[in-house]
Amino acid sequence: MDFDRRTLLAGAGATLAFAACSRPAEAKEFPYRLSDAQWRRKLTAQEYRVLRQAATERPYSSALDDEHRAGVFVCAGCANRLYSSRTKFDSGTGWPSFYAPLKGAVGTSRDTSLAFARTEVHCARCGGHLGHVFDDGPRPTGKRYCMNGVAMDFRAA
Repeated sequence: MDFDRRTLLAGAGATLAFAACSRPAEAKEFPYRLSDAQWRRKLTAQEYRVLRQAATERPYSSALDDEHRAGVFVCAGCANRLYSSRTKFDSGTGWPSFYAPLKGAVGTSRDTSLAFARTEVHCARCGGHLGHVFDDGPRPTGKRYCMNGVAMDFRAA
């Protein structure tokens, strides 16, 4: 199996992120709120780790990476509409990637949980951790919203 630099770096980054101590979602007020106990009941163990503790799923582990139908990707925590399938592209990283979110669907914050700063992406409705955004995506935005598939569900059009 051939690996390019991006795949190698993404795999190494995922391993570090997965092994790093997870951090709780920021204590910001969001329109959709549940107690920690309610989140634990609502989500699977892996969804909880990613959405509420900012963990990272293993690359190539999500079926949504290979989802190519027309539709919309929604938050697995609150069903907020996040990304149109029209903005999805194959980044080669092993995570579903998009070049733009739907208007008002996501928020960002600075993430310094690793040895370098990144821009974290969270659901604007519930605050759930979705992934990170990078400046190496395709036109027209040049952005790569690299999302955890477990943090989302897909709704076909």
